[in-house]
Amino acid sequence: MTEELLVRRDGAVMTITFNRPARHNAFTRAMYETIRETCAGLAEDDSVKALVLRGAGGRAFAAGNEISDFLEADAVAYESWIGELLNGLYALPQVTIAAVDGVCVGGGLAVATHCDVRIATPHSRFGYPIARTLGNALSAPIVYRCRAVFGESITREMLLTARLVGADRAYSAGAIAAVTDDLDAEIATLTESIEALSAVTIRSTKRQLLDRSERIDVAPDFDEELLRSVYTGPDFNEGVRAFLAKEKPAFR
Repeated sequence: MTEELLVRRDGAVMTITFNRPARHNAFTRAMYETIRETCAGLAEDDSVKALVLRGAGGRAFAAGNEISDFLEADAVAYESWIGELLNGLYALPQVTIAAVDGVCVGGGLAVATHCDVRIATPHSRFGYPIARTLGNALSAPIVYRCRAVFGESITREMLLTARLVGADRAYSAGAIAAVTDDLDAEIATLTESIEALSAVTIRSTKRQLLDRSERIDVAPDFDEELLRSVYTGPDFNEGVRAFLAKEKPAFR
């Protein structure tokens, strides 16, 4: 944890807060490194069920990357390094939530689109205005991830016209799960519900979603073994017991 990136745990919920409000929470290499280390630890931590990422100050989730970091390094190598971090975030077994309050652009949008769920305040805006700012390009996987979340048309508009998309339109497109004036309350409601869910179901589903196969009618090689472990495991046994007893399951 650094002053620019705060990491806090409350029960089964971990929260990372980007804390550079004067710079619209733009990411530095040190911030990325802390996120990377936190994700590496979470990948092996069964006791955490949700990770919340948010920005401080009420004006931005994160407004891209600190440009000086690009100037001090090989830009392509730096993009590749960030890509590894994003893949690690996307692959986490926990439910990841981007809580957006304000501008979410550039590197901030890349992080948000690699989370499982996005929620936002009404004044939040999303985009990649790089065609009118830096004149750079995104790595292809980041473009593809944006397309998977926002859809083809909005992704093209974001990148080819440099326009930002408002929260209501993002919600209509299915890119965010909720638009709320009370972000803290929405986070609390969402994480409380996640804490009561089966971690086995969540982890198994997230592993399946990592499979990049274009054929939707063919299961990945690991699927049969994964399902067998689920159906012979304690969470399924508890779920069946509670269902038959008409009780609420108490998953471990």
